[in-house]
Amino acid sequence: MIPYMWWHRRFNARLVRALLWTAVIVGAAATINIIGIRLVGDVEGWSRWMRVHSGIFLVWRLCVYGATGYGWWRTRGRLRQREPSAEAHRRLLRTEIASILAIALLEGSELMRHR
Repeated sequence: MIPYMWWHRRFNARLVRALLWTAVIVGAAATINIIGIRLVGDVEGWSRWMRVHSGIFLVWRLCVYGATGYGWWRTRGRLRQREPSAEAHRRLLRTEIASILAIALLEGSELMRHR
């Protein structure tokens, strides 16, 4: 018999929670796409609808980036207080630069794709 909460000893609870949230978000995205395809009739119609409304999705992404940046800014201050060392500051800076580059590359590739 499997003991109750067997995964708790084997996996970190935060990791399991993060994986579950990831699964929920991916499932929601897949469901939205399937519903959209059925509403417009086919995949080509859905792709056309997505292209026509790409400006709205850009505004949405910018809002998400802004909210994430604001949350990071608040969290960053607490992290700096908790770990005031120069090495911790360099790690944070590298993480911030990598994040900004990743977002810029993703948005740049999206922009180039629609030209």
